[in-house]
Parts: sequence; C-alpha cells; structure tokens
Amino acid sequence: MNAFHAYDIRGIFEKDFTLDDVYRIGFYLPQLLNTTRILVGRDCRQSSDAIFEYLAKGITDAGADVYDVGLATTPMVYFLTAQKQFDASVQITASHNPKEYNGLKVSRTSALPVGYESGLNKLESLIKQEPTPVSQKGNIVPFDESTTYSQFLQNYVSPKIETLNIVVDISNGMAGLFIKELLGKKPYYINESLDGNFPGHAPNPLEPKNIIQLQEAVKTHSADIGVIFDGDADRVMFVDEQGQFISPDLLIALLGHYFLKNSAQKAIVLQDIRTSKAVPEYIAKHWANATVEMWKVGRANAALKLRELDGYFGGELAGHYYFRDFFYSDSGIMAALILLEVFADFKINGLTVSQVIADIQAYENSGEINFKLSQKDEAMEAVKQYFISQETPSAIYDFDGYRIEYPDWWFNIRKSNTEPYLRLLVEAKTISLLQTKLSEIENIIKKFD
Repeated sequence: MNAFHAYDIRGIFEKDFTLDDVYRIGFYLPQLLNTTRILVGRDCRQSSDAIFEYLAKGITDAGADVYDVGLATTPMVYFLTAQKQFDASVQITASHNPKEYNGLKVSRTSALPVGYESGLNKLESLIKQEPTPVSQKGNIVPFDESTTYSQFLQNYVSPKIETLNIVVDISNGMAGLFIKELLGKKPYYINESLDGNFPGHAPNPLEPKNIIQLQEAVKTHSADIGVIFDGDADRVMFVDEQGQFISPDLLIALLGHYFLKNSAQKAIVLQDIRTSKAVPEYIAKHWANATVEMWKVGRANAALKLRELDGYFGGELAGHYYFRDFFYSDSGIMAALILLEVFADFKINGLTVSQVIADIQAYENSGEINFKLSQKDEAMEAVKQYFISQETPSAIYDFDGYRIEYPDWWFNIRKSNTEPYLRLLVEAKTISLLQTKLSEIENIIKKFD
C-alpha cells in the first residue's frame, strides 16, 4: 500500500490502495481513535460508494457504528464532526486529484485533523495485522444532516452579494450540493452537475488549464468576478473581471475587511510559509492591532496552529481558508460567501476586483514551481547555503523547508508532502530581480536532477 501521506490517505484506487486496505483501515479506526461512533461522508467519485461499503464493513466488524452522512463536502464532515460531537470522522475523497484517485481524510474530536504524525502512522502499522471481527457488530445509521450545514452557511449569505455579476465553476464537484441554494439563480453556473468523471475539467483550480472555462465565461458574461471550487469544496479560488487569476494567498488580507472591522480589536491571523509579504503588510496598514503568524503548509498543520493561537482566520497559497467560527477548519463555500461580500462592498464604493487586488499586490511573484528530483534534501541545503554565504538574511524560517528573506526579495523552498516534488516560490520588488534570483536558484537545483 502506497497511500499514506502527511495529511491524509490518498492515491490511485486499486493501485496505491485496494478495498481490502480500506476494510482494514475501517476495522482499526475505532481502536486508533478510541470511539464506537464514526461519522462517514463521501464525494461523488465513481469509486466512493464501493470504498464506503468496505470502510463501513470494517468499522462495523470492529463493533463500532457508522453514521452515514451520504454525499457531502469535506467541510460539511468537519462541521458535523465538531457540532455533533463525534470523536472520529472520515471523508472519502481525493479532493482535487484526477478521477482515478480517491482517499480518506480522517478527523478526531472537535474536527481536529489526523495526519501522519498524529495517528496515520499508527494506523499504517495496525492494518498490517489480520483483523478478527468481534461477535457484536456495529450498525450503519443514516445521518443526513445536510440541512443543518446549509442553515449554518446561510448565516454568511449577505444581500450585498446580489450587486455582483458572478460566474461560478462548480468543477462537477461537491460544492454543487449547496452553492446554488446559497447564491440563487442570478450567477451563471458552469460544470454544475455532480459527476465523478469530472467531464468539464480536472477538479484542481491551481492548474491553469482548469480555469480556462471560467476565465472565458467571466469575459463572455461581463462578470465582476469568477469563483471556482475544487472537487470536495474545501478550497476556493477566484478570477477578476478581466479573467485574471487571483493568487489565493492575497485573499487572506481581504478577509480582514470582514473579521477585523473594528480596527482597535486585537486578533491573530495565520498564513502559510509561502504567503506573499504583501499580506502582512496590508493587514498592518489597515488593522494595527492584528498580528500575522506564519506556519507550515497543510490542514494537518494549519487547523491545529490556528486553534493553538485562537486566531480569527487564516489561509494558504493553495486556496484553503480557516476560520475560528468554523471550528478552526477550512471551508471553501464559507470563504467564498465572505469574500463575495467583501468584493460587493468594494463594488458599492466604485472599485473593481482587479483594482482591489492591485492595492494588495506589491511584489512580483513566481508562483509555486515544481521540480521532480530525487535529491530533494541535498538541493534544499545547497540553495540555502549558497544564499546565506552571499549575504546575511533578514530572516530565516526553517519549519517547512526554508523561507529565507532579504530586504528586497525572499524565497521558500520545500518538499511537497503530497506529491514527489521539490517546490520553489520566489518573490521580489521588481521583475528583473525576481528573474535574476529565480535563475540562480534553478541553476543550483538542476545540479541535483
């Protein structure tokens, strides 16, 4: 089995993991999380029903009950885990991966993520044992609470959103369960059917080819903004009225207009290690009492850190946004509703989406670049040593790869926790400086190809 990763269990179904693996995972989950009740939801992928069947059989053979949510967004499962006080839950999904993938996102009490270091490593060891079903099997309990979750989301639907002309790309994914009910008939929707074959495009909005339909629709319909969700609706991304993609990290700054309206309030905001320097600068400019903290990439890290800090909200370059009011978890739909209200406020004051983003975006940015190579650690160290020997950095962060900052530029180099890549992001005050530094780093990395 080759599906256990830093944040979840995920891979190509029937290649990286099998139904027998799923059964064993289900069987040992109650033991791992010390519970007799496990909440289970699933996405619309072709393999999700079979995976649910075997997962549920494993759980019930271990003597625990399965509370079957049915089709669900991943954030809906997080919400119900915490709100209904379950000590364990599983969402069957491969999130943004192509249709042949599937997986399991595991949470524990209060919807806290179970990552590799916080339990999946133990589960990986446990499933090597031969399961022995107990005499008193558990039950599968129907647990359709979609209305409860929809009512929660309704709290974030502002009448101001009606002022916006919106295009929404549902990506044939799980956002389709709720988004039309929340936003109504006015937006123009594309790829709106729930279809695990993802006929419109792969459900990964970070891939430029997957947002082409949205960009064209925004221009065709003279929209103010375009919204696109990933496959399981835990992420959301946007394009402006010109069809230009908005870097998701910049939207962390804009969330301040919703959560930090009282400029005197003290608040902590969380960003990941890849986030633009423009974000803390914008927040400091508008809300002097807000503090921005930086932490590792991924929900298994961010949700725990935001809770530890009791932060108001946080976000990542990948389009995840975390909220204290959402049990410190991420929700693509909740983030979309809040940000649409923020953009509506700006429109009422005469500003387009591109103008709002231009007021934040103070640097040239490479975006995240992937290098597929075997000597990742050696390449990271070589890049680090080269630059710190040239000039003393103004700051070094080493908790997720390296983020090394200088007065007029910085870079982050890190190993992917979900894919076989070394990832690089460079940001600078000018395009010429960005290109120079990017070229220097790439030349070092290529030596380890």
